[in-house]
Amino acid sequence: MKIFDAAIKEELNKRLIDLEDYFNSDVIFYYGPIEPPVVKLFRDFIEEIQEEPGKKDTLTLILNTTGGSVEVVEKYVEIIRHHYKKVNFVVPEFALSAGTIFCMSGDKIFMDYSSSLGPIDPQVFNGKNWVPALGYLDQVEKLIEKAKSDTLTSAEFAILQNQDLATLSEYEQAKNLTITLLKEWLVKYKFQDWEKHKEGNDVTKEEKEMRAEEIASILGDNKLWHSHGRMIGISKLEKVLKLKIEDYSKNDELRKKIRSYNDMIVDYISNSNYPFFLHSKKYF
Repeated sequence: MKIFDAAIKEELNKRLIDLEDYFNSDVIFYYGPIEPPVVKLFRDFIEEIQEEPGKKDTLTLILNTTGGSVEVVEKYVEIIRHHYKKVNFVVPEFALSAGTIFCMSGDKIFMDYSSSLGPIDPQVFNGKNWVPALGYLDQVEKLIEKAKSDTLTSAEFAILQNQDLATLSEYEQAKNLTITLLKEWLVKYKFQDWEKHKEGNDVTKEEKEMRAEEIASILGDNKLWHSHGRMIGISKLEKVLKLKIEDYSKNDELRKKIRSYNDMIVDYISNSNYPFFLHSKKYF
């Protein structure tokens, strides 16, 4: 078994280095939730790469996640941007919720036709589970509107009366933090090279901020997406959000490199029952 594992690790390292050569960047792989206990591990993981000879100024992060904490995403971005001038995200399968927010901090987002991002309903810990904050806020808003129109049932009144105001405030803060971070990162990184409109006139900072706020608003619109787990593909990202995505669907060379690496390492993780996994050419 040790020999078998060693052979897999050697092959995965080869495929990762092949991607580093293609992107001319450091490449790392992230699989699993985005949660507070991982921050120190992630920091140490990134710092180890800095010790490698020939370290690049660009990082390419291959991301597989169903999401987690937006506060942790903020810390991840601070850690990465301390060491790298440019950051690319590659989404071979899906990066949902906080994973989508994470991708918005990149200079470029690489996806193919089967890849997905998701709505950005921030997840908050209620003491037992991570729950979508906007779902709670939307339901409370509906109850308040029914109360205003005097159509609230006694059962609904009891539900509304039992809401914890401090908890609702925490959910509202999580929502506002998500929008604030998205606006900051899109303007600073994703839109940094957006200098001209198609008509030729200059793009102002205010226009970038308005565009970023529009994207944040659409991604956070529960009424549009209906489900927190909705998978949003390239077509909707480009047509509905008007977000530029690096589509490698027809780039046979890159698609094969990404899939051969991602499919192999995800199979290895699944067979080993790992809930979380990081990989670089120095760390396995």
